Amino acid sequence: MNERERRERATAQTWAWVRWAAARIALLTLVLGLGIVALVMVTEGPRWYPASPVRARLSVAEALGGVPATGFARALTPQPFTFPRDHGPHPDFRTEWWYWTGNLLAPSGRHFGFQLTFFRAALAPGAPRRESDWATSQVYLAHFALTDTRSERFRSWSRTSRGALGLAGATAEPFRVWLGDWEARSEGAATFPLRLHAGDEDVSVDLWLDGGKPPVAQGDAGLSRKGPEPGNASYYYSFTRMPARGVVRVRGERLDVEGLAWMDREWSTSALGKDLAGWDWFALQLEDGRDLMFYQLRRQDGGAAEWSAGVLVDAKGTAHPLGARDVRVESRGTWRSPRSNVAYPAGWRLTGAGLTLELEPRLADQEMDVSPRYWEGAVKVRGFEGSRPVLGSGYVELVGYGERRLGAKR
Repeated sequence: MNERERRERATAQTWAWVRWAAARIALLTLVLGLGIVALVMVTEGPRWYPASPVRARLSVAEALGGVPATGFARALTPQPFTFPRDHGPHPDFRTEWWYWTGNLLAPSGRHFGFQLTFFRAALAPGAPRRESDWATSQVYLAHFALTDTRSERFRSWSRTSRGALGLAGATAEPFRVWLGDWEARSEGAATFPLRLHAGDEDVSVDLWLDGGKPPVAQGDAGLSRKGPEPGNASYYYSFTRMPARGVVRVRGERLDVEGLAWMDREWSTSALGKDLAGWDWFALQLEDGRDLMFYQLRRQDGGAAEWSAGVLVDAKGTAHPLGARDVRVESRGTWRSPRSNVAYPAGWRLTGAGLTLELEPRLADQEMDVSPRYWEGAVKVRGFEGSRPVLGSGYVELVGYGERRLGAKR
């Protein structure tokens, strides 16, 4: 075999691998508050998202097995966040995400919940060889969902693209993260106000978000540990109460809306440990001005892992960290998906930080019917602080349910 034939054979093998990767989605490297990461490679043709979503489900170990951590940066020690730089991408790390959820009301009182999330995943450390304008080592995934409570309808979409040719990407100054015409971007020289836009079929949102309270550095000054191993952590900050206003379009209706949004921001190279099955994430905004986030990492036996954590942010924006023993999470029921047959918790009681809160899903069916499949939806909050009533709203994310039934290896 001569040199030319060897090069042609190597090229053919490479494209065979790329086509295989296009059919797979890499599920989650951690998170919290969390979120979910994927590796998907779109390789052929000019389209920037698949006509129909890929239905691959992998365990965390399987998902990241093809992309070793070697050569990527690790979250090892606390570091100060610098803005606007840290709103932008961190390509030295294997994965990161920009995560927005929120509850919105029209003047009539009609309620909507929304989620818009962008994920970046690196296929290899370092920049690719610039042999083609299509060349990239970065893949982007985006999820969009809308809960229409009055109509009792929840809809979700997923798109994927390579980080090349302007199809998807992220910048810090000016801030922008996008995949096709789904985007989050600064409206001016400053980061805020921030505009979110996403739409598919007969549903879209156009929202403007203000920063609200100062950013919260989660964990140890922004270092959120997920296990005892060095580097099994992420850099993690949140904007917990972002005033939101804009327009929701659904099934031919145009509705002006206002409400509150939550932003989670993380980057990492680590994955869940083998002893962990997934997590339950709660982000709650109380009417008295306080915000509560807590994520419970679940062990394979169903118990809560000691690395579970959260934060209570008071009305003035001061953050009070919460450890695994500071909050107790109890499931109050079960809902089984008619599509996946996966059983998810449905309703919760959170006890801690002087609060006893009951969380009720706005709709039982808020399962993200995308790849990877998970449950994420809007909730109502009622409870007490002592004898004083407490009301609020929020979002809950449930990841890792049903994997054993789907044959995931641990």
